[in-house]
Amino acid sequence: MIGLKRRLISIFSFSTYPFLMKIESVIPILYSDDVTRSLAYYTQVLGFEEQWTWDDPPTFGGALTGDTTIFFCKDDQGHAGTWLCLNVENVDEYYTAIKEKGAIILSPPEDKPWFMREMLVKDPDGHILRVGHNIECD
Repeated sequence: MIGLKRRLISIFSFSTYPFLMKIESVIPILYSDDVTRSLAYYTQVLGFEEQWTWDDPPTFGGALTGDTTIFFCKDDQGHAGTWLCLNVENVDEYYTAIKEKGAIILSPPEDKPWFMREMLVKDPDGHILRVGHNIECD
């Protein structure tokens, strides 16, 4: 098994495929019926900071928390119902904080067999946020 792992690493290394480049970040672009409403939900309820908006009224905008950015686009990109996985330090504390602010909670935090404690949150455009943290495995 270790030999196979080393072989796969060498097959897919940057030196073997020099056209591959390091990806510095991935920023999801979520469909939004109303960018102002989306930014308000993510900032006032979920704890993000508004980063910027484009146009008046906004047709594109960004929200930021730590090193994580999410873009919102009115009508042109994507569709409702995208799922995102957000890893946090403590999902139970986050749950309490956002529940008090009116978050749309689909399921409260619970331990999962894949060694995560997770909850599901829905945003006004129908996107689902799978929020959780790692738990110890036996």
